[in-house]
Amino acid sequence: MVPVDQGGGVMRADLFAEDITGLDEALAAVDGFDRALVAGLLRPQPAQSAGLTGLAQAVAGTPLAARVAEAAEKAAAGVASEDHFVALAAARTALLGSVHDALMTRIEESTGRPCGEATTPEPAGHQAANLLTAARSWLSDLARSGWQGIDHDVVSGAAPVVSAMLPDPELRRLATLLDGFAAELAASCPGVSLERIPARRWADLWSRALLLTVPGAADVPVTGTATGRLLPLGVDVHEHATAVQAQVHAVFEPADGTTPRLVRAGIVLPKPDTVVGAGLWQLLRPHMSLLTAVSEGRSMELTDMPVTAEGDLIWSDEHAGRGGPADAFATARVALPAATDAATAPLDRHPARIAVPVFLEGYAAHKDDDTLTFTLPGGPLVVDTDRIPTAGPLTPEAVAVSGACIGLLRWDAGTYRVQPLAVETTVRKKSVAIHAGGWAGGTTDKAGVKAEKAATDAVAVLRERAGRLLRK
Repeated sequence: MVPVDQGGGVMRADLFAEDITGLDEALAAVDGFDRALVAGLLRPQPAQSAGLTGLAQAVAGTPLAARVAEAAEKAAAGVASEDHFVALAAARTALLGSVHDALMTRIEESTGRPCGEATTPEPAGHQAANLLTAARSWLSDLARSGWQGIDHDVVSGAAPVVSAMLPDPELRRLATLLDGFAAELAASCPGVSLERIPARRWADLWSRALLLTVPGAADVPVTGTATGRLLPLGVDVHEHATAVQAQVHAVFEPADGTTPRLVRAGIVLPKPDTVVGAGLWQLLRPHMSLLTAVSEGRSMELTDMPVTAEGDLIWSDEHAGRGGPADAFATARVALPAATDAATAPLDRHPARIAVPVFLEGYAAHKDDDTLTFTLPGGPLVVDTDRIPTAGPLTPEAVAVSGACIGLLRWDAGTYRVQPLAVETTVRKKSVAIHAGGWAGGTTDKAGVKAEKAATDAVAVLRERAGRLLRK
């Protein structure tokens, strides 16, 4: 096995092919419980009881064992209380957390980079207990009805809870989750007519929301400040019909000379469903100067920028200044191997949340049955081209002819995958870098200019219509 050179570090791609002890068993226990939620826990059938028992057995020998065993027994009898549902959600979350940790350990072994230590904040305890209880009651009703039993009467029970929570900043995180979850369920009513039920996704949302009803669980305090140089690696864009998120992954070099570490800076905004593609940057750009720095290949100088223990910068342009030139591929080759990976908050320990920056080169790319694969000296690595945003110049075709890649290592559908953020490739006999966030600060590219103009026209029309309505 020959390691992949990372400019001072190595990537053991061969480790991704090795089995992880207990992984399949943990996921099977989660799937069994998720199937139990499909039909509901009001009058559980034997198959549902087996799923509940499997969940309890999977956490036997842990501090959760006794409470989960009792909760599983009560749920199997159809008499589970809200506290019992919280215990079951905790067990499911703990199992997926263990899967996350095992996968991250394998990534740490592969990249040779250590991971930061997560911290658990002390509960502030200021949230309104009555609203948390109301949310827990609605989520318990969902568990009893099951996904096949949802109807508009059941789902609408979330509306008054969300309305009461939204004015309180400490409850807004849970309120937003409940609002989105309820909207997704409402769009799927009645559940009995669904041909396909997203059991894992809905169980994820249900479990997370239920745990956030525990006082203090939603506390995400800022744990410090960051002063030093920020070296961007790339931008990950998530687009929804009514919202958009841009998350910049970067290496932060502290001014005091301590160990560099990986950080993230994100911005989430509502958007009209007619604004798509490169037009998204018009909405995002005014709120984060970092996006312009990314597209211009510059660093940022941070002064007392708030940052969480998990490496999330609470971005404010007041704490950021223009830096010097900073090529992302130079950062990936030199600074990335020495950086410490970001820690993960307890409630965020889930396989779907894994997104670790990596640098790859020396691979051969080939496509088979619409699946692009990088063949590394240590083994193959699937490329997740579906995650490449349409809001930038990076395309699957460019990735397929690339020679180096900055990406996010993820785990999906039982395998590790890399999501490209930027690639080096040859265009007209010249080596060029193509970034997913290349249009973040503006562009002269014809396709980008056209998309931005369309977005400008769409926003202008919407503003004119909104103004007309307000004048009536």
